[in-house]
Amino acid sequence: MSNHASDHTVTAYKDAPTREITAGGVTFAYRELGPTGGVPVVFFVHLAATLDNWDPRIVDAIAAHRHVITFDNRGVGASSGTVPDTIEAMADDALTFVRALGHHTIDVFSFSMGGMVAQALIVKDPGLVRRLVLTGTGPKGGKDMDKVARTTYYDILRAALTRSDPKEFLFFNRDASGKAAAKAFVKRLEERAADRDSPMKPRGFQTQLAAIKRWGRGSPDDLSVITQPTLIANGDNDRMVPSILSEDLHRRIKGSQLIIYPNSGHGGILQHHDEFAPIAAAFLAPGATTADGTGSS
Repeated sequence: MSNHASDHTVTAYKDAPTREITAGGVTFAYRELGPTGGVPVVFFVHLAATLDNWDPRIVDAIAAHRHVITFDNRGVGASSGTVPDTIEAMADDALTFVRALGHHTIDVFSFSMGGMVAQALIVKDPGLVRRLVLTGTGPKGGKDMDKVARTTYYDILRAALTRSDPKEFLFFNRDASGKAAAKAFVKRLEERAADRDSPMKPRGFQTQLAAIKRWGRGSPDDLSVITQPTLIANGDNDRMVPSILSEDLHRRIKGSQLIIYPNSGHGGILQHHDEFAPIAAAFLAPGATTADGTGSS
């Protein structure tokens, strides 16, 4: 673990040192890269994921111009404590982490469960987030959201039978292009050779799944509080968080942009990273124009 502030000029996620900060009784593991100063982009990760699960092609594209922070929430990877059993409690921990780093305004890039945590965070503190990216996710109480656990366990079993990474089944279609994209994605995650994160513990994974199910069965939040520029993206065949929920988010979040990638699943942004990464980077670029024509820095 590194706590030095001197290596902020890291530009490749595979080289970003793992740091730690303690707040609220939790020691959070995190990594940062890209130019510091200004508002950081904080990445909110998916179910069962650690620091090592972010696609470097997407992180690096955004970090070319922005200060990027990835982190393990409580009980995940190298962070201490026990995984919370609600999405809202995960949002509380994320807020604790962001505040501990001294940030009062952030941009958010989120994927899957991370998008649920990001929504809960904005509902709690609408002024914290300036620009928002929601990918492979859906709203609280969204149709069939509570079936994530069943799909996940089924695909983990399918993966075990073929000795594959479960993400190949969960994130990608099982056609020729999907299988190729899955293998390429898993290979990209292996680019970081040293200082890798601790794996997700099975109990923490089960707790996260239960939290997603609870979120799926909960009363919908009032998403009219999300007034910041928002980019929503997914594949057209998401089996984990049904693609229709991205359209639901788009309807509920006024002025949001929606991208649905054809012939792809939950990991649509990963399969189409060569198209999506520049779009996300432009959306999060310093001085990007908002939907109402005003600029941001």
